[in-house]
Amino acid sequence: MANANASIWNKFLGEDLEINRLGIISVVLLIIGCLGGMTVGLGAVHHTWQLFLVVLPTMLTLSLLIAVAPLKQILNFCVITVIIDVIILTINFL
Repeated sequence: MANANASIWNKFLGEDLEINRLGIISVVLLIIGCLGGMTVGLGAVHHTWQLFLVVLPTMLTLSLLIAVAPLKQILNFCVITVIIDVIILTINFL
């Protein structure tokens, strides 16, 4: 019987999140770093409010990586950061 309290990350990535911690962290670092840099380079640098909206969650996610925060918390902030970056990219391309 499946655990009723299993989070979405356990369902998506499996029950052994902590075993794969270093691999997950390297992928998060790559995605967040590259997407944040692209977002700033492709237009967010021209507007202070966009730059603030991109830099704040990106630095928060990277700080959680350095602080060795719980993996579920890192993944939640990663999703928030990716959503914000994609929205800002869409705004700048339209």
